[in-house]
Amino acid sequence: MIIGIIYSKDTIVKTPIFPYQNKHVHASSVVEAPNGDLIACWFYGSGERTSNDVLVQGSRLKKGSKKWEPVFIMADTPGLPDCNPVLFINPNDELMLFWIAVRANGWENSILRYKISSDYDETGAPKWKWQDIIILKPGESFYRSIKKAFEDNYSDPGWAEYALPYEKLITAAAADKEKRQKGWMTRIHPTVLSSGRILLPLYSDGFNVALAAISDDEGKSWRSSNPIVGFGPIQPTFAERKDGSIMAYLRDSGGTPQRVLMSESSDQGETWSFAIDTDIPNPGSSLEVTVLKNGHWVMAYNDTEDNRNNWAVSLSNNEGKTWTWKRHIGQSEDKSESFSYPSLIQTKDGKLHLTYSYGNPSGKTIMHASFDEKWIKKRN
Repeated sequence: MIIGIIYSKDTIVKTPIFPYQNKHVHASSVVEAPNGDLIACWFYGSGERTSNDVLVQGSRLKKGSKKWEPVFIMADTPGLPDCNPVLFINPNDELMLFWIAVRANGWENSILRYKISSDYDETGAPKWKWQDIIILKPGESFYRSIKKAFEDNYSDPGWAEYALPYEKLITAAAADKEKRQKGWMTRIHPTVLSSGRILLPLYSDGFNVALAAISDDEGKSWRSSNPIVGFGPIQPTFAERKDGSIMAYLRDSGGTPQRVLMSESSDQGETWSFAIDTDIPNPGSSLEVTVLKNGHWVMAYNDTEDNRNNWAVSLSNNEGKTWTWKRHIGQSEDKSESFSYPSLIQTKDGKLHLTYSYGNPSGKTIMHASFDEKWIKKRN
């Protein structure tokens, strides 16, 4: 049975958005609508990229309500898996849904899609007024950036005469114009910079790099930044500092040590430094950082190196230089529970809302947690 939501200070409330079931439900995203409702989405089906029945589902928590609405369909490309949905309220208060349709059952063949709605306050699915695809065209600077980054940070000597090192394989692929224009995937909310520019975090499992899709016209058109290069930096989340520079925190899909990766941009997301390890443990799993209204930063992530059975939020009051406070939302010592893929927002009333993939012996669901900054500071 779905538990009603009750909120008070110094507490956290965790609520399954829908009853536990046995299908694969993953990669949620949540936003606050202008009227105070929460809208969440996720993908649902018998698997991921190899399962053509996968589609995007959603639900709504009406402002003041104690339980989420019945599940509805948000997007379904017939015959293709629809994965990694991301919700965004653009500067015109329109609801945007970004997601990928996976061609040929390979992440590297994914098509980046989006929908827009101006009518999404009523019960049930939003009424979509526009739908299209986004084709990015990373140019020769994409290739040059990857080539130079690996030349400056070379580490792989190769292991056989006929086996190219990792860096050379990626660099060679980056020279291919067709490969550069496909396979860019969503995971984390867009970030609206103080300048009004929008950065949509994207990554490629084909290249094992990340980048930002940049919009300077409120999401009407998009172009590619230069890549965030490293040894496996994917699924970026962006945070803007008060001085205008931008931090990217990334999932590490490379080798040991298993850490959150970081990269920086000093030019509004156009170019990025080589991604390096932080001292924050993470088992190669998705994370999200959000900037609070008071300037503090909160990170939601798995804080171990080898499993998704610990689920934490950390708080920084100095723009990520240190993460002084940490609190666990869930810990499963017997590994019977799994927590992953956060979507983190702060609503107008100051509360923090987190949705995430959750599984236990009863089944799988998307969980919704509600808490505030004071709860994080009250240590376990």
